[in-house]
Amino acid sequence: MILEAKNVHKWYNHSGSKLHVLNGIDLAIKEKEVLCIVGPSGAGKSTLLHILGGLDYPNEGSVELDNQDFYGLKDNARADIRNQKIGFVFQFYHLLSEFTALENVLLPAFIREKKKKGKHLEKKALALLERVGLEARSQHKPYQLSGGEQQRVAIARALINDPEIIFCDEPTGNLDSQLGNEIIDLLMELNKENNQTLVIVTHAEEIARRSHRVVHIRDGKLT
Repeated sequence: MILEAKNVHKWYNHSGSKLHVLNGIDLAIKEKEVLCIVGPSGAGKSTLLHILGGLDYPNEGSVELDNQDFYGLKDNARADIRNQKIGFVFQFYHLLSEFTALENVLLPAFIREKKKKGKHLEKKALALLERVGLEARSQHKPYQLSGGEQQRVAIARALINDPEIIFCDEPTGNLDSQLGNEIIDLLMELNKENNQTLVIVTHAEEIARRSHRVVHIRDGKLT
């Protein structure tokens, strides 16, 4: 197993009471697996994904990445592991508007390498943009790109540090069906070519159909 959640709970205080979002989640994810998490809106899908990826704390329970207690680490140590081992792809891309496509892809690598320039990093980033069909758009800023192109940049950014696992939160939710299918094809190809584990939150039936395993979440519990 590459990642395992054990008895994970998440709640928020609301009007003097606890609003439970996750209620005792147990989930083990295998290396090289494509796992799809589905469920109705408000079921806790994105919250679970963020906790699995180290973006949000569980109130109770634990998450182990490569047999290491993720939330037993200090914030800086967890951030370093997240930068080195994990990639994220979100529905709304989260690209920095003032940066070019190439610069957006390079950001996680700059953070990892603790420097602002590096020809070997630029070469790698350009190769990734070529892999997602956007080498010719490397100097374009997000507002000059279509939604599908922006999502491809986000995928290249997620790949720049060769992560072991990629978390995708509704990666096709902001795209039309044709562009969405192209993104699905790309993600599945990456899984096969790079042996990277994919964990995908989605409402898209096509992604669920092509995944290795599907888990359903409802009312904060896996069913």
